[in-house]
Amino acid sequence: QVQLVESGGGLAQAGGSLRLSCALSGRTFSTTSMGWFRQAPGKEREFVAAISWSGSTYVADFVKGRFTIFRDSAKMTVALQMNSLKPEDTAVYYCAADRSGFIRRSPTAFDYWGQGTQVTVSS
Repeated sequence: QVQLVESGGGLAQAGGSLRLSCALSGRTFSTTSMGWFRQAPGKEREFVAAISWSGSTYVADFVKGRFTIFRDSAKMTVALQMNSLKPEDTAVYYCAADRSGFIRRSPTAFDYWGQGTQVTVSS
């Protein structure tokens, strides 16, 4: 059974930093691409960042230069380092896994999802 377990959410001040982590179990991590999405109240789930099986990354324009995604194959985890946080970054952040191994941005492309972790940024 594939499971994704997220951690690291919480409260931060504007300009601060948080790191989200997601652990994958039940599937070969080395062939799986991983992504982060977020969903704010009343809004659709949106793509934030993804990393392919080979380590290529793609981040959404609205977080470029502030957020970084990276993976640790030994620990089978993917992390999202979030710097220079803004109040508009407040959302529930979801980790997702894509069996294709490639970078894709549509939520429908991802096969497995974590339960989500709340990130709240105060002004």
